[in-house]
Amino acid sequence: MRAQWRLGLIAASLVLGISLGIFGAIVNSNVSPSAITAEQSLSPVSESIAAAPAEAAIAPQPLPDRTEAILASAAPNGLFNPPRGDVRLVVISDLNSAYGSTDYQPDVDRGIQLMPFWQPDLVLCSGDMVAGQSPSLSDAQIRAMWAAFDEHVAAPLRAMNVPYGFTLGNHDASSARSTSGGFLFQNERDLAAEYWLDPTRAPGLQFADKFEFPFYYTFERKGIFFLVWDGSSSYIPPEKLAWVEQSLASPEARSARMRVLVSHLPLYAVAVGRNTPGEVMQNGDRLREMLERHNVHTYISGHQHAYYPGHRGNLQLLHAGNLGAGPRPLIDSSLPPRKTITVVDIQFDNPDLTTYTTYDIRTLQTIELEQLPRFLVGHNGMILRRDLEWTKLNNPEQAACIRRLGVESCNPSEGF
Repeated sequence: MRAQWRLGLIAASLVLGISLGIFGAIVNSNVSPSAITAEQSLSPVSESIAAAPAEAAIAPQPLPDRTEAILASAAPNGLFNPPRGDVRLVVISDLNSAYGSTDYQPDVDRGIQLMPFWQPDLVLCSGDMVAGQSPSLSDAQIRAMWAAFDEHVAAPLRAMNVPYGFTLGNHDASSARSTSGGFLFQNERDLAAEYWLDPTRAPGLQFADKFEFPFYYTFERKGIFFLVWDGSSSYIPPEKLAWVEQSLASPEARSARMRVLVSHLPLYAVAVGRNTPGEVMQNGDRLREMLERHNVHTYISGHQHAYYPGHRGNLQLLHAGNLGAGPRPLIDSSLPPRKTITVVDIQFDNPDLTTYTTYDIRTLQTIELEQLPRFLVGHNGMILRRDLEWTKLNNPEQAACIRRLGVESCNPSEGF
C-alpha cells in the first residue's frame, strides 16, 4: 500500500509540473505584435497546444530588420494587416524600369521586404519583371537583367519559401509577331525560358500542367487552380485557346474550390495612355464569356500601370498597379497615379470569395473602394467597380456609357 501511495504521489507531481510549465510559457511569452499573424492572434491557446507538439509552438521568429524599419516608417498608425483568409495572395506587377535597366526602383524592394509581414501563401506577378522589348539589347544584357531580377525579387522569395506564380509581360518576352509570323523578340523569349527552366531558380509551384512553361502552364495552391497564359501581346493563337479550354475542363480545375487566370494584358482598358487596341486582349468579351463558362472567378492582369478592382459580368477583374516606373492615371479620373501592391485574402465560405487590401506602396496607406471611380468606360467595354452592379448606377452614369459605347454594350442583358 505504501509503495502504491508513493507512485501515486510521484505521478501527481509530474502532472502538476507539466501543467505549471505550460502555463508559465504562455504567461511569460513576449512576442512582438508585429510578429503575430491575424490567424495566430485569434487562435485559442488550448487549440494551439492541441494542434501540435510543444516544440512546434515556439513563438514566430522576429521580422527582419528591413521589414521592421518599413513598419516603423508607417507610424503613428502602423501598417494595416487585414484579417487573414483561408488563403492569402500578394499580387505585384510591372516591376521594370527603363529599357535594359538592371536597377529596380526602391518601391520594388520595399514590396518584397514587406512579404514577411503579410506572410503570403503565394506571390503572383502579372508580368514585366525585366526591362526588355528592345532590339538593341544583347544576350548578355538580357541575361544581366534576369540576374538583377533574381537578386531583387526571386531569390528573396525563395529564401522565404514563398512560391512565386507569374506571367510573362511584353518587356519580358513579347509575343508580338512579324508579318512573316515569327516572334519579333525571339531571343528575349529564349532567354526568359532559359532563366525559368534553370532548376536552381524553380518558383516553388505545384504544377498541374507545365505545357509550354513559362508561357502557358497551370498550377495548384491550397485548393485554388491557377492558369497562366501568354498575354504579353494582345493575340492568343487558336491552338493555345484550345489548351486553355481543355485545362479549365480538366479534373484538377473542376475539383478546385476557385479558379484564377493570370495574364499580362487585361481584357478591358482602365488607364490613360493604354486605352487603345493592342493594349488589351483581342476579343475581350469573347474571352470573358469563355472564362465565365468554365467558372473562372478572377482574371488578374497588369500592363496598364493602374490599380482598379472591377468586374464585367460574373468575372472579377483585378487590374494590378505597378511597382516599377511609370504609374498611370485611371480613365476619366482626377486621382493621381499611384504605385500599388495588393493583398488578396480568400475565404472559401464567403460568397464573394475574395477581399482586397491594396496599399499605396509609397505612403503605405490603404486604398479604399469608395475612393475609386464607380465605373470605367474604355474603348472596348465598360467595367464596374467590384462592389457595384449596373442597376446601382444612376441615370447620368448609365448615359455616360451609352453615349460612348452604344446601348448594346451597356445594356445589363448584354453582359452586366
